[in-house]
Amino acid sequence: MTDESWSGWYRDARGSEAVVLTTDGQRLRVRVRGTDFEGDSFDALYPVVDSAPRSAGAGRAVAPLTDCVLEWDLPLPVLVAGTLRHATLGCLLSLRPDVPALHLALHVGGAVYESARAEGDFSAALATVRRALPDDIRLQTCSDCAFSGSFPAPGRALSGTLACFRGAKDAYRGAAAGEGGVPDLWDRRSGTVQEIWSCREFEASATEGTGADRREAVPLEHA
Repeated sequence: MTDESWSGWYRDARGSEAVVLTTDGQRLRVRVRGTDFEGDSFDALYPVVDSAPRSAGAGRAVAPLTDCVLEWDLPLPVLVAGTLRHATLGCLLSLRPDVPALHLALHVGGAVYESARAEGDFSAALATVRRALPDDIRLQTCSDCAFSGSFPAPGRALSGTLACFRGAKDAYRGAAAGEGGVPDLWDRRSGTVQEIWSCREFEASATEGTGADRREAVPLEHA
């Protein structure tokens, strides 16, 4: 997958600065005040040790990015009455030490469709946005793809919890239709992906809903 970059802002008690968030659909990266942070989820972005300024201190290497706000916009493909259109998804994330608070706002066709102001993760926020959409508008994100499945573990991460089965499409179609067990395909997954990512191999699911909402849940012991 090709990297994609999203321009945005970082804010904390020391002030604000422009940042660029980069992802390949799986790993996330952002540079804040000279330090590169990287991780699989927005609430698990850790400093890349070699990039940390010498003044950061030894403890900086193990502390995730927290006590801050990240805000960015990203282009998002949507289907409007069967026609591909380009929308913008505004993301506002407060990385609090206890519980992150996320707000999404989809701008398409002059209208705005929003999640709640303090969603707990991207799957929940996208589900709220999806429920607000007119019947003829459908998202084209990994969370809406026929080849993705949610990881049904309690206390899931803020993002990056979707298993992708684009490498086993036919088998996964059959499993999702009840012709086999999804857990049997777990080892054939192509990894996990960000819920707001949009892959060139996207295929709309036959029914609304995502992950565990539309197909057999994958037991935790198979992860």
